[in-house]
Amino acid sequence: MLLSACGSSGLLTTVGPDYQTKPLKAAANWQAPQSGENNLPTAHQGDPANLNRWWQRFNDPVLNRFLAAAQQESASVADARARIEQARANLVGADAALLPSIDSSIGAKRSSSSFGGAPFVWNQLPAGLQSSWEVDLFGGLARQEEAARSQLESRNASWHDARVSVAAEAANAYLAYRYCEGQVQIVQADTASRRESARLSEIAGKAGFRAPGDVALANASAAEGNRTLLQQQAQCERSIKGLVAMTGLQEPEVRKLLTEAPDRVAKLPIPPAFRIDSLPARVLLQRPDVASAERDVAEASANIGVEQAKRFPKLSLSGNITPTLQNINGGAFLLAQTWAIGPTLSLPLFDAGKRAADVEAARVQYQAAESKFRSKVRTAVKEVEEALVRLDSASQRLPEGRKAVTGYRANFLAVQQLYQVGLGNLIDVETSRRNVLSAEMALKELEQEQVSAWIALYRAVGGSWEAHDDARKIGAASSSAPSSGEPEKPDHYLNHQVDFTGGKS
Repeated sequence: MLLSACGSSGLLTTVGPDYQTKPLKAAANWQAPQSGENNLPTAHQGDPANLNRWWQRFNDPVLNRFLAAAQQESASVADARARIEQARANLVGADAALLPSIDSSIGAKRSSSSFGGAPFVWNQLPAGLQSSWEVDLFGGLARQEEAARSQLESRNASWHDARVSVAAEAANAYLAYRYCEGQVQIVQADTASRRESARLSEIAGKAGFRAPGDVALANASAAEGNRTLLQQQAQCERSIKGLVAMTGLQEPEVRKLLTEAPDRVAKLPIPPAFRIDSLPARVLLQRPDVASAERDVAEASANIGVEQAKRFPKLSLSGNITPTLQNINGGAFLLAQTWAIGPTLSLPLFDAGKRAADVEAARVQYQAAESKFRSKVRTAVKEVEEALVRLDSASQRLPEGRKAVTGYRANFLAVQQLYQVGLGNLIDVETSRRNVLSAEMALKELEQEQVSAWIALYRAVGGSWEAHDDARKIGAASSSAPSSGEPEKPDHYLNHQVDFTGGKS
């Protein structure tokens, strides 16, 4: 047991590389356009804590309900949680390998034997205690524990990444439906205008004040408006089906949630603005997928030591005590005591190069993990900068879009008035009407794009999850079942978040 106190390293030495985090290779500044103070997507010294419970600050109960349901039903979140439990079991097994194992047994046996004469009956009642322990001479078991711990930390981060991804997907699905509702309202107003124009043209045509061609054009315009409206309504129906599939809620409940608050119908959710840190390396620290990839590198590094230790001698101690009560032919029971204890030293002599090949394979896997980590970092930077570009572009285009709608609507009203007093023609009216509809739809699309860009930026900078205090309950939760009967929450990866500027925090 005194020797087992050296479980964090080998008794003689610890083979394999000692993993050290390396400085994160990221640019000194974001290579993306920065918006001004009024628009807020610009990179300042943003605090990641500002993203805590970001969704609740939308003040949209319907959105919150869909987010919670999607988290509960998501197969990717469930799979990530299962991987955490498997990694935790692996860590428990790796910790247990550093300590002696103790087993007990109890049995009863009745046998009969004869050696050419009268048979005799032999009753035996053995009770045994066995123990074995591998002395970690060269640190192979310590490296195995190190790899298992890194794997658990990686799985925790992957779980958070899955949750953030599902939240962004559910929010975008909800946004798509509200955007579709807004489009329906625009098309409904346009269709009503077309119908009224057709009705008035029909009356004027019957009275001989409008040419048959104008009447036909007005009716065609009304039919086109009806077709567009039906098409848009069908798109909204498909959006509802998508929400039902994503959240697992019954369709009547989804429809009720979407319509029970009339003030939210066709209203896009308003994202709370936040700033991001001006230093890319700091932003990347809160990306769970980046943290997961870095922990995979640490696991791969430890696995090199695990494979190297297999090339060295292995020492194990074993012992047993087996007292046995026994009697022959119904005689008095006698106690027979046996015990044994001793070391076993195994020496690898010849394996045709298998162990050396396993070490080389572990090194290659480490290099692959490093390459994947660097790729994750580049992808993270790209996603943040793309979201910044989208936000900047939307913020610049929105004022222009509003001006376009105002101008086209004023032109339409003027052309329509001229037509109504007989000084214009219907073709100009319908052309102007289409311009208004196109401008209004473009403006609604810009508004949707801006909200979607905020969600994309939230996702790109790593998102947020439950309050950090919930995550600090790891110790007791991981060693005992929760008393409430509900599944425990996986460990919060920020408890072992890697500081890529050096060291571990």
